Amino acid sequence: MARNQYAVIGLGRFGTSIARRLHEAGQEVLGIDINEESVENAEPYVTDSAIADSTEEKALKSLGITNFDCVIVAIGDDIQSSILTVMLLKNLGIKKIIAKATSKRHGQVLETIGVDWVIYPERDMGERVANQLLSPNMLNYIELSKDYNLEEIILPKKMVGKNLRELDIRARFKVSVIAIIRSGDIIISPSPDELLQNEDILVTIGNRNDLAKFSNLE
Repeated sequence: MARNQYAVIGLGRFGTSIARRLHEAGQEVLGIDINEESVENAEPYVTDSAIADSTEEKALKSLGITNFDCVIVAIGDDIQSSILTVMLLKNLGIKKIIAKATSKRHGQVLETIGVDWVIYPERDMGERVANQLLSPNMLNYIELSKDYNLEEIILPKKMVGKNLRELDIRARFKVSVIAIIRSGDIIISPSPDELLQNEDILVTIGNRNDLAKFSNLE
């Protein structure tokens, strides 16, 4: 994995969790917050940290913010600071900006001023929990668009010992298998003659409704 530079502004639970995951993946992460205690708590999970007011252009410039590949604005309930920070980042020419939204209206404003990816943590987590309850064989998913997902699905028991050609999953279920996760290894673009084994996880792509039906097979 290429080593990139990320800045996370706002080190509450959401921001710290993002910083921690990126740091664990070997990425360079700068954590920024106006609150000293928040910065201290996040220090084990970042490469560098700084106490700074992200609504001050001078402060952002002094941190070398323009050198970062991506900036995540994870500011909590202070909508004004969130919006002002994003506007400053846009004016400074940041290539990619991801921002947390606390409401639909907040998200709409962020999109209007040019945020590349708006995240709604509470809504997204609620959807993830509901999807997991409705499709217990679905381990994880990435929403590609309004209608399409990429999902990791536990192999249905009745498919064990059969190959992809025999099962003809794409024709029967309108779902494409793009990889197989087996004992921690990943088989990319598996052969149609690949025999499926117990505890295999299928990495699939397709319409959300079709994937839901497929993931509920026993």
